[in-house]
Amino acid sequence: MSTARSGRRPETSGGSARAWRDALVAVVAGFVVMIALASAGLAYAGAAGLPDGAFPRVVAAVVVMAAGGSMEVSGGAGFLAGADASLSVLPLSVSLGGALTAGSLFLRPLHNRAVAGPRELLARAGPLVLLWLLALTGAALFARKTFGVSTGDSPLGRIGELLDAGPTVGFRAALPATVFFGLLWILGLLVISLLVSRRAPLPARLVRFHAAVRPVAHATVVLLLAYVVLGVAVGLVVAATQGHTARTLAVILLGLPNLAWLGFTLGFGGAWQGKVEGPFGLPMPQLLDEVLRGPELSTVDVGSLAEQDARAWWLVVIAAVLLLGTGFLAAARSPASVRPWQHAVHLGAALAVATLTVCLLGRVQAQFGLSVLGLGDVTGLGGEVRLTAVLWRTVGLALLWGALAGFLGALLARPVHRRGRVG
Repeated sequence: MSTARSGRRPETSGGSARAWRDALVAVVAGFVVMIALASAGLAYAGAAGLPDGAFPRVVAAVVVMAAGGSMEVSGGAGFLAGADASLSVLPLSVSLGGALTAGSLFLRPLHNRAVAGPRELLARAGPLVLLWLLALTGAALFARKTFGVSTGDSPLGRIGELLDAGPTVGFRAALPATVFFGLLWILGLLVISLLVSRRAPLPARLVRFHAAVRPVAHATVVLLLAYVVLGVAVGLVVAATQGHTARTLAVILLGLPNLAWLGFTLGFGGAWQGKVEGPFGLPMPQLLDEVLRGPELSTVDVGSLAEQDARAWWLVVIAAVLLLGTGFLAAARSPASVRPWQHAVHLGAALAVATLTVCLLGRVQAQFGLSVLGLGDVTGLGGEVRLTAVLWRTVGLALLWGALAGFLGALLARPVHRRGRVG
């Protein structure tokens, strides 16, 4: 069989060189976008004034976390005090920017045919994965710093000045965990890119799954991106009309999908549990902080938010409209032979998987405790922020809503249904 008929390109040194060149462009562009978003977001958050030239290293730490890496946080004040700190949060604005950039550049050279051999896809993916891990390792080695913390006129600060034992905080990347989770991150990105792209080639044996997987995968990603775009619009309006411009822009540039996708899950009835305790907190809407503030775990759903502000019910309306649009889009891009009940099954499964991913990526856990002279936690100087999804409820409702949206969307899409099929 000829090369043209088999859908493969001849494996030449020139093709290999192009694969490495394209991979290098994708990796560099992805990291440049993540660095730009992290730098701007941290600058608006006030991190540009960190002492001892720590700002570039904090930017590197945020990029490492955004790419799936793991950071270790420590602190203390010489022999006077010790700190117990932990931080587990994914800055999803930075992650999304890097993913969209690297994923689109990975797919760009492949948008010329319907079928590609597995060896060609591996030849394209291998250099990108290797270069991505090398860049991530470099960022992880750079993302380490210990610097002093100003305590003002507090007693601990005055004692520290007398004994030359001022409070410090430090962070460093956990290299083995960073490489491992970074590998999962980039592999997941490449798989998702191939699933959601309408023009990227697939191996011949997988083409038969095109009608069942790609339309709903594409529509689900469009749904998640629509929530992000809507969140950006709301954030810009809040920044322009209600003050706190710098803090709002910092949230948009660092963690907007964290909030937008939280609203997405709450809109169809999902629930999260968490608490905010102590003087520390994450930049979040005041309404959410009010529900979570307290020493005990609180449940966050539309009902608990509506007790503080009745406008929270709009989340249900937005979810219903966007999910119905998602079902319509998936059905309109599917072959006419796919029946409404099949659309329901496909979109229900896709939305359940997407919701599970959002719940796992959106978890937040941050804790800081300070003890002086080994006497235990100092009141007022420790705190905890925790937010995790109630998986059984949230994923289960996503499955049901997805099935309903898929069925209704298939009925609405009948007048405009595309009648082509994948050969």
